[in-house]
Amino acid sequence: MGKIVTFGEVMLRLATTGYERFSQAGSFTATFGGGEANVAVSLANYGLETQFVTRLPKNDIADSCIMNLRKYKVGVDHMLRGGERMGIYFLETGAVARASKVVYDRAHSAIADVQPGMINWREILKDASWFHWTGITPALSQGAADACLEAIKTANDMGVTVSTDLNFRKNLWKYGKTAAEIMPALVEGCDVILGNEEDAEKVFGIKPEGFEVAHTGGEINAAEFESVCTQLMQKFPRAKKVIITLRGSINANHNSWGGVLYSQGKLYQSKRYDITHIVDRVGGGDSFMGGLIYGLLTYTNDDQKALDFAVAASCLKHTVYGDFNMVTVAEVENLMGGDGSGRVSR
Repeated sequence: MGKIVTFGEVMLRLATTGYERFSQAGSFTATFGGGEANVAVSLANYGLETQFVTRLPKNDIADSCIMNLRKYKVGVDHMLRGGERMGIYFLETGAVARASKVVYDRAHSAIADVQPGMINWREILKDASWFHWTGITPALSQGAADACLEAIKTANDMGVTVSTDLNFRKNLWKYGKTAAEIMPALVEGCDVILGNEEDAEKVFGIKPEGFEVAHTGGEINAAEFESVCTQLMQKFPRAKKVIITLRGSINANHNSWGGVLYSQGKLYQSKRYDITHIVDRVGGGDSFMGGLIYGLLTYTNDDQKALDFAVAASCLKHTVYGDFNMVTVAEVENLMGGDGSGRVSR
C-alpha cells in the first residue's frame, strides 16, 4: 500500500473554555486543525503512511504546528515554508439550542498565497496510492484552486486514487469566484466523492426531492439520498463511489449520525448512532473521511465494512476534544461490533 497524500490548510484553533461565549472568554485553548490535516492524523493514527502538504510561514507558531503533526506521525517532508502568517479560527462551542460558532481569521495566509508551479506534485505523489483534498482549499484563493487542480491532474496521470470532501463553506468564497464556478473542474478528476446533506445542493444544485435539512428534527431517511449519489455520478462519471454523511441535529449536544455509500448501482447504508453528549463535533466529517479511506484500503471489496468503519470512527470523534480523532482501529472495530457501553477498560 502506498502513502496517502493530503493537501490543504492547517490553522491555529483558538477555542473558548467549556461553553463560554466569545464575549465571556478571558482565555482561549490553543490547538491546531484543518480538514486535510485532520484526515492525515486519522490515517497516521491507524498506522498508514501519510504526507500532509501545505505552506506555512517561517515562525515559531508554524514550527509548533509542524512539531504537533510529527507527534502524531504525520509526514511533513514536502511542506513549503514562506508567506506571512498562519490562518486562525476561533471556536465558540454551542450547547442545546445555541449553535456553535466559528470565526475565521485566515485572509492572506501562507497557503492562500500559494501559486501554481510552486509544488512539485510529481515528486510528492511518487509511490502514493491516494490523494485527498477538500472543497475548503479552492475556496481560499485562485492560486490555491489552481495548485489543487495541478495536484488532481498529476494524480490522475500517475494512476493515484483521488478523493474529495466537498466541504462547502460559504464564508470562505471571497475572491470573486463561486464554488459552482471552480469546483466542477476539480471534482471531475475524483474517484471518490464525499458530501453531507447540504454540500451537493449548495455547490451543484443537487438535492433529494422533498427534503429540507433544516426541518429534519433529527430524523433523516438514508434511502432519500440515493438520488443525490446517482446525480453526482451522472455529473462526474469518473467517480466510482459517492458517500453522503447523514447528521440529524436534535440540538447542539445531541445528534444522530450515519451515512450511505453508493457504488456500482448499489446503495449501502450504515447503522445510525445516537450521540447524546457531544464533546466536540468539529472535525467530524474529516474523521469520517479518514475512516473511509482506511476502510476502502483495508477492507478490500467490502464497501459495507468500509462505510461502517467510517461511521463508527466519526461517532467516536464526537467524544474527543480538538480537531484530531485520537482513536485506535481496535476501538473503532469494537464499536462496529456493537460495544458502545463506554465501560472502563482495565
